[in-house]
Amino acid sequence: MKLHAEPGRVLGKRDPMIYGHFIEHFHRQIYGGVYDPGNPLSDEEGFRTDVLEAMRRIKVPVLRWPGGCFVSAYHWKEGVGKERIPHFDKAWRVEEPNTFGTDEYIRLCRKLGCEPYICTNAGTGTAEEMSDWVEYCNLPSEGRYAKWRIANGYTEPHRVKYWSVGNENYGSWEMGSKTPEQWGMLTCEAAKMMKRVDPSTELSAAALTDIDWNVNLLKNCGKYLDWMSIHEYWDPIHETNDYADYEASMAYTADIGHSVRKVRGLLEAMGLEKQIRIAFDEWNLRQWYHPMIMDVDQQGLTKEEYLYPRDENDDNTKYTMADAVFTACFLNMCNRNCDIVGMANFAPIVNTRGCICTHKDGIVLRSTYHVFDLYVNYLGDVVLDTWEEENPVKLLRAASGEKTEVELLDVLVTSFSDRAGYAVAAVNKDAGETQTLTLDLPGCGAVTLDYISGNSTESYNDVDHEEVAIEHEELGTYRQGMQITLRPHSVNIIRIGC
Repeated sequence: MKLHAEPGRVLGKRDPMIYGHFIEHFHRQIYGGVYDPGNPLSDEEGFRTDVLEAMRRIKVPVLRWPGGCFVSAYHWKEGVGKERIPHFDKAWRVEEPNTFGTDEYIRLCRKLGCEPYICTNAGTGTAEEMSDWVEYCNLPSEGRYAKWRIANGYTEPHRVKYWSVGNENYGSWEMGSKTPEQWGMLTCEAAKMMKRVDPSTELSAAALTDIDWNVNLLKNCGKYLDWMSIHEYWDPIHETNDYADYEASMAYTADIGHSVRKVRGLLEAMGLEKQIRIAFDEWNLRQWYHPMIMDVDQQGLTKEEYLYPRDENDDNTKYTMADAVFTACFLNMCNRNCDIVGMANFAPIVNTRGCICTHKDGIVLRSTYHVFDLYVNYLGDVVLDTWEEENPVKLLRAASGEKTEVELLDVLVTSFSDRAGYAVAAVNKDAGETQTLTLDLPGCGAVTLDYISGNSTESYNDVDHEEVAIEHEELGTYRQGMQITLRPHSVNIIRIGC
């Protein structure tokens, strides 16, 4: 494939929050994950230092919490103060001890240097309860909730800028699910009260690509919103854990940006595209495995049926180059839509399908972790318009068994706002063949290649087993028409000095 780009044709500057993450009170994401008091690897406040170090390496810019489905029956007041009140989590059918609550979450964000992003309970909660949470976090001293925070040892406000009204409240699986009409009205009242507590907050609301849902939301509440929250998991395996293989995973990339395209179109039709951006604040290739819990007709009766199977999310052999290549394609899509996609949150960051997996003696950095490392630390922040010649295509078998046409190369060209040079993200989806990328870019200077590929599509990392890591090559001096060989199933960052 021949790739063309011009430095004067700029799509925009990407927001670093597209490399954001998410963490929920599910399985081992919080307890035994990022928060593990008593573990020798934890600090004096109970946070795993090895997890924090790994999160700092990929410069987590924003961390969404506490859910997820968990939040739709979560009452934040039970998780602050000296007396923590455990409750039965009806979303995941476990007891939540509430030892990790708002203040612990804020301390985590401060340790990481990232922005907190709180998702509120719009299922069983009320508009007042949501705005009370803003009072607790953001008011200096006025009212009972700011005074409660001060009494809990936090004299200064937490200054939480980003808030979401609800999580997937359109879904029958969610506690307190709503109709489109109900959702528009509740979101309006919640947003009104939250903005009156702190007008500087930026508000998101649960949305999807459904026209009725979004029109009701935007007609009722558009003037209060800064963001539209959308979610997507492509491999629907929450009941079966039956992973799509590499070929089917690549088939999912054929139209990876369809949700963004549809929401963009609606915002433009309603004249809101300059006011409201998209927060793709839950995404991953594969759904989390939690069988016999979401469908009321198929509820598990024993923990052996619905709880213990969740441990299969910890099987590191399942997180292969398929996950890595898909992740890179998604991040390329977000970069190309940087004018309207301002945030994205990989779900989750720790354990379950996360890019970091904990065990009692350390962590495993899964293949997807190294994709974030490449994009955060090697790629530029100014996205250039590109055009391509002869991108090879292949018919791939989708999970449904149907064949779909997929372009084998997914390429993004960036420059840097603080220095000269270019960085090209080049993804080769082909399972077994190298591909040649011909660069028609202005430039000079040294060319380097940093990439991940593993020995096969099934390469993975586990305890004392590392097959996927960032490799580095020096490719000499850049020349117009330079050809780069991209390994099969690889994610590559090509940097060109000037």
